[in-house]
Amino acid sequence: MEESNEVDYYKPHHHFVLVHGACHGAWSWYKLKPLLKAAGHRVTALDLAASGINMKSIKDVHSMLDYSQPLLDLMASLDPEEKVVLVGHSLGGLNIAMAMENFPHKISVAVFLTAFMPDTVNQPSYVLDQYCERSPPSGWLDTEFGPIETPKGPLTSMFFGPDFISTKLYQLTPKEDLELAMSLTRPGSLFIEDLCKAKKLSENSYGSVPIVFVICDQDLGIPLEFQKWMIQNGGVSDVVEIQGADHMPMFSKPKQTCDVLVNIASKFA
Repeated sequence: MEESNEVDYYKPHHHFVLVHGACHGAWSWYKLKPLLKAAGHRVTALDLAASGINMKSIKDVHSMLDYSQPLLDLMASLDPEEKVVLVGHSLGGLNIAMAMENFPHKISVAVFLTAFMPDTVNQPSYVLDQYCERSPPSGWLDTEFGPIETPKGPLTSMFFGPDFISTKLYQLTPKEDLELAMSLTRPGSLFIEDLCKAKKLSENSYGSVPIVFVICDQDLGIPLEFQKWMIQNGGVSDVVEIQGADHMPMFSKPKQTCDVLVNIASKFA
């Protein structure tokens, strides 16, 4: 007798929470979200503070905690029994790390999609410090940095320039998506000054959530060598690779990204 595919419809469906990178917003998931929904999953893509259509200005966001507040509010609002698949892209890795530290019991797996992945040994800023040390200042091209005065001390704002976006982040992405990014990106921050004073992430909370790192082999924003260094540095349960993906796999390889995320969810949820 032939095996029926009907059973697929009865598999437990997952809730994916998608967290964007610096200067981006929930809009960056517009291709991936319908693919995950079509596969029968629940999807929440949110804007972090001063991102996408969130009304705050980066000048009013004084810490990584402030910046992550929309994600932490969402996690707090979940049903006590519900567990999500938390996906952080790029700088979004630090936002999901905060959610993992505060709500470990509500996360079945955390996916670092070519994302900055902190550890429990060093300050949360360590991965960013290492990245900046290994990237020559000229590598930032036309990205603009500027001072922000906050009650907690100075921060540095960051706004990706058109050259940086097109050559380092979106080099394999369709032109329409590059055009979208040029219109919708907003100034952000790496919050390094705040993160270097922040408490270390704990082994009991952050360290208790299974982590999968998704490598993008053509990423020029967070180069392959640095992705591999982070994997060596952090406690990872699994590593998956999306081949031919630039820094924006949700644009350059949406179908493969969807398949990878669904497979990860099925394995860990």
